[in-house]
Amino acid sequence: MEDIQGNTMSVEDISSALATYTKCVNFAAIKHRNQRRLDSDKTPYINHPIGVAYILTAEGGVTDFEVIQAAILHDTVEDTDTTLDEIEQNFGLAVRGLVEEVTDDKSLPKAERKRLQIEHASGTTPKAKLVKLADKIYNLRDLQRCKPEGWSDERCREYFAWAKKVCDNLKGTNREMEDILDQIFEQENVI
Repeated sequence: MEDIQGNTMSVEDISSALATYTKCVNFAAIKHRNQRRLDSDKTPYINHPIGVAYILTAEGGVTDFEVIQAAILHDTVEDTDTTLDEIEQNFGLAVRGLVEEVTDDKSLPKAERKRLQIEHASGTTPKAKLVKLADKIYNLRDLQRCKPEGWSDERCREYFAWAKKVCDNLKGTNREMEDILDQIFEQENVI
C-alpha cells in the first residue's frame, strides 16, 4: 500500500496509523460522551469532531495525520476536563500545539473570545487554519440544517457574519474548503 505521496507503507505503518487514529477517536468519544449539540435532535457531540475530520479529508484533500488528529480533538480542552498536558501525553507535542491553537480561553467573556478568533485567525499556523476552516464549514452547515434551540434568526445571521470575518483571515490555506465557505456565505447573503 502507498501513502498519498506515493511512498510505500508497510503493514506495520498502516497498523500503527490505524491504532493511533482509533485511539484519538475513542479518546474524544469518551471526553464528549455526555455532550449533545444544540440542535433539536440533540445530536451526540462526538459527531462534530468526526465530521470536521471528514471534511478535511474528503472535501479538503488533507492527509496530514497531525491535522486529522487535531480535528478529532479540537474541542476536548475547550469543552471537557481535558488538559493540554493530557493531549501531549497521548498524542504528542505537535498535536498538542495544534489543539492549543484552536482552543478558546473559556475564562474570557464570549464576546472577547469571538473577537480574538477574528484577530488571531490570520496568525495561526497553516495546519491550525485547516482545522478552523473545516470546523467553520461543519458549524455553518449545521446552522443551515437547523437553528439551535434558543437561537433567534438574528443570532443565526450574526453567527454567519462573525464566521465570515474569521474565515476571511484564514484565506490562502485550502482552496477547496474556502470555495465551500464562499458558497455558504453566498447562500446566506453574507458579504
